[in-house]
Amino acid sequence: MKAAVLNRIPGELEIEDVTLDAPRDNEVLVRVSASGLCHSDLHFMEGLWNTKLPAVMGHEAAGIVEAVGEDVTDFKAGDHVITCLSVFCGKCRWCLAGHLSICANPGAVARPKSAPPAIVNAAGERVAQFARLGAFAEEMVVHEHAVVKIPENMPLDVAALIGCGVTTGLGAVFRTARVEPGSSVAVIGAGGIGLSAIQGARIAGAAKIIAVDVVDHKLDVARQLGATHVVNGAKGDPVEAVKELTLGGVDFSFEAIGLKQTAEQAWAMLAPRGTATIIGMVPFGTKIEIPGHEIFMQEKILRGSMMGSNQFRTDMPRFIDLYLDGRLLLDEMVTGRITLDEVNEGYDLMRRGESTRTVISFEN
Repeated sequence: MKAAVLNRIPGELEIEDVTLDAPRDNEVLVRVSASGLCHSDLHFMEGLWNTKLPAVMGHEAAGIVEAVGEDVTDFKAGDHVITCLSVFCGKCRWCLAGHLSICANPGAVARPKSAPPAIVNAAGERVAQFARLGAFAEEMVVHEHAVVKIPENMPLDVAALIGCGVTTGLGAVFRTARVEPGSSVAVIGAGGIGLSAIQGARIAGAAKIIAVDVVDHKLDVARQLGATHVVNGAKGDPVEAVKELTLGGVDFSFEAIGLKQTAEQAWAMLAPRGTATIIGMVPFGTKIEIPGHEIFMQEKILRGSMMGSNQFRTDMPRFIDLYLDGRLLLDEMVTGRITLDEVNEGYDLMRRGESTRTVISFEN
């Protein structure tokens, strides 16, 4: 099968023919219908984060089950599914407490080392599956705890977005920060995750939703999806602009880029007792500096959100209901559909800020 493989860091993806093993115990074979391009992969391609190489990249996908391995009872051939990188063991203290996104026992859902590798390249070398998925491929073999069944009337090309970006943004609002009706919200970064957070704030009933970005057309999309106000951070101090719009600061801020500067801005634009949630992938070794006295004198909170603190087996079907009811807008987030061969061009668009969400279609 064809797959987009990262062979060096930094580097671009290379389209290769790889061989996929059959599903084994507790595994599911999924024929990928669509896979979204997420900025997280770009962090690894550019060397800001590291992963095992060579690796089939991609982690935001939807598809159809082709076959299942031994002991799989919840899925069967023909099921429509979304994959999720929050692969959970179901037994550690965090899983038992409902915090699947920070499962502490990933080895429990990994293929045994004694088993053949799930993917090998033309040279017979083991190829890693990025985020335990490897969604930039025509097929995937993943653990059954990495998929959730969805209704067949849900279009798979937009369902793919729920696999990461939408769940991360909505979950940060609903589960991590727990935005309240009537509150004020600022979201820094109007990419796929930031736009999902904006939609989450709208659905949660926030009264004022401020989108912050440096690209005007992204701010236009943010307005379409629920932002009540927009701030171009390249045309002045975004912190002061947000404070002016809210007469002192927001109740909730979300950083959806992963930079030291914007994380500190998210803190600075808070009102007293406000909560700043860092969604973006801040690189290892980066330190975020905030005024210590504001923590106790103003009772502000700084917290992180890993994949929207999700419980994806229940969250994703609910998000689909929101889409089918017309409350969650997904089609409006897709700015382009490409083939697997065009994946690097898709990331070039992302680097230039010319796309919101690009989807690889495997159905053509």
